[in-house]
Amino acid sequence: MKNQLIRYISLFLIIFSGIICGGCVDNKHISEGELLRLHIRADSNGDVDQAVKLKVRDDIVAFLAEQNKDVTTFDEAYARISALLHALKQIADMRLKEEGMSYTSSVRLTKEYFPTRAYKDVVVDSGFYDALIIDLGSGKGDNWWCVIYPPLCYLEATGSFEYRSKLKELIDKFF
Repeated sequence: MKNQLIRYISLFLIIFSGIICGGCVDNKHISEGELLRLHIRADSNGDVDQAVKLKVRDDIVAFLAEQNKDVTTFDEAYARISALLHALKQIADMRLKEEGMSYTSSVRLTKEYFPTRAYKDVVVDSGFYDALIIDLGSGKGDNWWCVIYPPLCYLEATGSFEYRSKLKELIDKFF
């Protein structure tokens, strides 16, 4: 009986803490504005094209992580990416060639409408966003995406960033 009472009190405290915090760790929402997205679009939804897309992604993310490690503003990120378009195309094309693909890439900075999407615990609201678009071949296959600025995709890849909720971890552990 005593153990059950302790469990109920603990559960109450966990839920109460979650209400007080109100998602202050998880569920960060990002709206239109100073946000730069990255979309890598595969040639098709075929297994080979999708696998190649992920290899291109790994190469591009590693390059961007190194090139943008000291970027602190949206304008700086946009200018840096703009200056790197040719290098990004070369990286994508080199991977495509290594993988034996008959197509090349196209790389551009543009503003496009995107639906609401979640990236880990971050929700990016629908709207028009600046985006680095890398089309592999026709670019008609499923895409992989993340946020370049603020740095959500490549900083995570370097192991220096991850949204976490200790409260959610506790709830998942016990329930």
